[in-house]
Amino acid sequence: MQPVLSEEHEMMRRSVAELVEREVIPNVRQWERDGEVHRSLFTRLAELGYLGVRLSPEFGGGGQDFWFTTVLLQELMRCGSIGVAVAIMAHAEFATKVIDRGGSRALKEKYVRPAAEGRLIGALGVSEPDAGSDVAALKTRAVKDGDDYIVNGSKLYISNGTIADYITTAVRTGGEGHRGISLIVIPANSDGLTRRRLQKIGTHASDTAEIFFDDVRVPASNLVGEENKGFSLIMAGFEGERLVLSVMACSQARMMFEAARTWGHDRKVFGQSLLGFQIWQHRLADVLTNLEAGEALTYQAIEKSVRGEEANSLISMAKLFTTEMAVDTARECAQIQGGLSHMEDCLIGRLYRDSLALTIGAGTSETMRGIIARTEGLSC
Repeated sequence: MQPVLSEEHEMMRRSVAELVEREVIPNVRQWERDGEVHRSLFTRLAELGYLGVRLSPEFGGGGQDFWFTTVLLQELMRCGSIGVAVAIMAHAEFATKVIDRGGSRALKEKYVRPAAEGRLIGALGVSEPDAGSDVAALKTRAVKDGDDYIVNGSKLYISNGTIADYITTAVRTGGEGHRGISLIVIPANSDGLTRRRLQKIGTHASDTAEIFFDDVRVPASNLVGEENKGFSLIMAGFEGERLVLSVMACSQARMMFEAARTWGHDRKVFGQSLLGFQIWQHRLADVLTNLEAGEALTYQAIEKSVRGEEANSLISMAKLFTTEMAVDTARECAQIQGGLSHMEDCLIGRLYRDSLALTIGAGTSETMRGIIARTEGLSC
């Protein structure tokens, strides 16, 4: 299954491809060494109208559907660094889209417009040391104090955490469980907010932080939606995040397959190319089969979501299958390249270590299986 895209989609693809070739690929290795994507990329994407492609036009966005995000992701991924795509998506699709969907007009004017224009960078703060996929277990608390909330607690593994200007933060404003959770936008320069950059084994161009809140005072007007109603906003946002990761997984698997196929034709061993051996023909045939299946499942999930149909189970299937497939693809393609795949200069090597995070982000593979089981009547 291939999506039927419009000329507008293809114009965007050509534009982003030119940007990636001209301004991202020459800088991406430096961004990986620096541990963050330069703000200039956010600015350039905003100038082209693509940074907030799915945000409301009323507040500076493009008002487009997820197929535009798909095109943006596929072209960004061609730079060979998952971290670049993660940084852009964490800002636009994760941290800002939820404000656009549930925030007040004043809050959207305050954050969505400058986010779409590249003037502010956002992060989404949900995970904690004791609450990852189990969002309802989070402990960071916000207590009402006059016209403000006072926030105490911490967040962990937050993408864009050290470069963000604001953090759309999940906090507990009520009792235990999912009914006591709210979302509030916290300016990153708030008194009492500190952050520490974490060192990861992959996705190096995406900074990841631990964030601490010590009596951080935030205007009550920064609440997204209603108090104690944040859980449903987070869950709705997760569907978009899982589609993002599915597209990323397929894109990186496609790059690894193409690199492995080229290597298999060019590399000579024992008097013939690697793809002269049936074992490698068959192994890469399996890789391609799974890749095509993953893309078809992802496109089906996107199409159903874009039509406004219930797609939680199908999205979870796509996220489960494609991210596990990407890790398997990385292992197979690394094997055909041998020792080269262990080098930082090797595309497959870098994508291999980056792929390990895909099965965890936006809900682990185990969480995806649980959603599918509950939705499809497999649990008792």
